[in-house]
Amino acid sequence: MMSFVRFPRSPRAAAVLVAGAAQALTFAPGPLPDAMLAPLQIVVLAVLAWQVMTAAGPRRAFWFGWLFNTACYTVGLYWLFISMHRYGDLAAPLAAGGVFLLSAFLALFPAAACALARWLAPLPPDGHWKARLRAALAFAVAWGALEWVRGNLWTGFPWLNIGYAHVDSPYAGWAPLLGLYGIVLIAAFAAAALAVLWQPRKNAARDARLAVPAGLAVLLALAGWALGLRTWSQPMGAPLQVRLVQGNVGQSDKFDPALMEQGLIQHMNQASLPPPAGTPAPQLIVLPETVLPVFQDQLPPQVWDIWKRIAAERQATIIMGVPLHRVVNGKDRWTNSAIGFDGDSSTEAMRSGEIATRYDKQHLVPWGEFVPPGFRWFVDLLNIPLGDFDNGARWQAPFPVDGQRIALNICYEDLFGEELLPAIRPGPNGEAGASILLNISNLGWFGDSWALRQHLQIGRMRTLETARPMLAATNTGLTVAIDPRGRVQAALPPMTRAELATQVQGMSGLTPYTRTGNLPAELLIAIGLGALAARRPRGRRPD
Repeated sequence: MMSFVRFPRSPRAAAVLVAGAAQALTFAPGPLPDAMLAPLQIVVLAVLAWQVMTAAGPRRAFWFGWLFNTACYTVGLYWLFISMHRYGDLAAPLAAGGVFLLSAFLALFPAAACALARWLAPLPPDGHWKARLRAALAFAVAWGALEWVRGNLWTGFPWLNIGYAHVDSPYAGWAPLLGLYGIVLIAAFAAAALAVLWQPRKNAARDARLAVPAGLAVLLALAGWALGLRTWSQPMGAPLQVRLVQGNVGQSDKFDPALMEQGLIQHMNQASLPPPAGTPAPQLIVLPETVLPVFQDQLPPQVWDIWKRIAAERQATIIMGVPLHRVVNGKDRWTNSAIGFDGDSSTEAMRSGEIATRYDKQHLVPWGEFVPPGFRWFVDLLNIPLGDFDNGARWQAPFPVDGQRIALNICYEDLFGEELLPAIRPGPNGEAGASILLNISNLGWFGDSWALRQHLQIGRMRTLETARPMLAATNTGLTVAIDPRGRVQAALPPMTRAELATQVQGMSGLTPYTRTGNLPAELLIAIGLGALAARRPRGRRPD
């Protein structure tokens, strides 16, 4: 065991640690501008790729990958400390230790990718252009494979995926074809192609073929730029006038029994406001996740009558997040849900949770919405209201609103792009798919941190993949409207109480990614791994 646990030498380890921490800055703008995110991500990942390719063997490459990504995740996920310490009452050392341990665990996946890449295609000190191309391809497919594993194993946690650094880069044009994991392959290849240019070689100037990997990376960028000019969807119906409510209720207040009624009244007031003079009345009013911090059947019918009256007065459909308790086939069922209603909806249906326009969250958050086996002790340390919810169905009908069809997702469900696709495709009985995506969230657990901006980048990637606009209504931010090309059309500043009045145009038509999901990227990874393994150089056993 001790022979395996051999850390790299200090100068190279220091370079890897600094590069990993720098990559954490590339997943959302601030402090860096949008235009710097993708170039910096490729450069700092190239630092790791060079260390991996020139490592003595797979074990050394593994540790380079682990150091790089532990630094990246610890910096990039610092906001988990806020939820555990400020709102969970966990002592600061324990909360900081929790962030580090999670980061160290997540780093095992890309570390394994680095070891796999080094095993598949070691780069000789005087490697010719074919060896360099194989090494770059090995790094790309290995990184893509383990990112896919990280995004799927044990329900998955694909936050800080390198593809999100490229929402504003030319490589984003590949999203409608290959999705996030396709961009991961391309970005990792670009970083490795840059790295192999640093590998010295005698008489390198006489062999222009050494630049083949870098040339391919440039061609992929040009192709992505051209693909980004294409229109993948068409307007459907009339634009929808929307009001997105951002209540900015303090997380400490939200679940305080003495303040719950105050928060409920505040949201009612924001939903019932008449439109400003000269602006269209909203056809749709959206309130964030868990606007009601109690189950719907714990409220008296009069509360639901008030909500119905607001919808009737505004002549609008209201969509709001609410935890639901229902009895299904004699068994209690608890879900984190969203419901849609108007002035004609049944009060009894709303209070029972059996309303037709309902979405039940299907991808639940470990430790937040269900407790993984063996981890009850950790949850008991926290003073956070956590639950064991039931999963919603894989396909759930979009909400019809004035000729548009709106597909809901809640909180971090939009990290899992492939899981949003069934609602956009035609339904099992030929029903029309969604024309608009809607995310409702409560990121108040994380304060005014990078979590808000990172989540926005994730939503922007989903619009690029599907060529659908997305609305996001959140408790503390970011509350935004994103167009089908991933551009933010309107937004509220975080940590403010306000309403965002905006217009959204529903779209029809399916991108190749919407039709096939992650399958093309998965095939590229599988074919690449198989081909590289079959041609792996045979020699002495690596360290």
